[in-house]
Amino acid sequence: MSDAVVLKKKDIFMTGIIKENATFKMMLGMCPALAVTNSFESAFGMGLMVILVLGLTNTIISALRNVIPNDVRIPSYIVIIATVVTALSMFVDAFAGALAESLGVFIPLIAVNCIVLGRAESFASKNGVFNSFIDGLGSATGFALAITLIGIIREVLGKGSLALGVLLPLPFETTLRLFPSDFGLGVLVSPPGAFLVIGLLLGLFAAVGNAKPKKKVVAKK
Repeated sequence: MSDAVVLKKKDIFMTGIIKENATFKMMLGMCPALAVTNSFESAFGMGLMVILVLGLTNTIISALRNVIPNDVRIPSYIVIIATVVTALSMFVDAFAGALAESLGVFIPLIAVNCIVLGRAESFASKNGVFNSFIDGLGSATGFALAITLIGIIREVLGKGSLALGVLLPLPFETTLRLFPSDFGLGVLVSPPGAFLVIGLLLGLFAAVGNAKPKKKVVAKK
């Protein structure tokens, strides 16, 4: 495989993580970003599920793009996405009951997530299978990293600790205590805390993105 092809695949993947990050750039998928980020594990679990759904649906839709009639492409995409989400929901119910109970209705709501349908329409329906798979992974990974970051900040600063193995099906269960809970900002693990953390992160990333590099001044002799 040539370096040019490798670079192209890398660009497709990285676009969804940085340049077109669903949460911090495109402002998509804000409902789960607000609702399931009160802890690291719930946010991480949701992120993993979106990665699986978007990777699979992009691949399937791309493979069927020349078969699906143009007039019914959106309903067809929704049926494909809903089928994948339903299968994933059943899998999570069977093997990660605590996570399924914590996320609740937000697992089936992945089927109507703007990120999933948006990538199907804007990319998978127009590109090859492998590129569509890479695009799905990149966009979903960008979303997963964003909500996981929000979850870590809210849980650590809100409770002073980070729980592992409580919701995710890990072979252990532990709580990493970083500072006494009395010093935690309890508001961050409440619904208003999601708006506060996301707003601050949006401002931070916007400031970093808009920062102009300083021009070097060359002194004349």
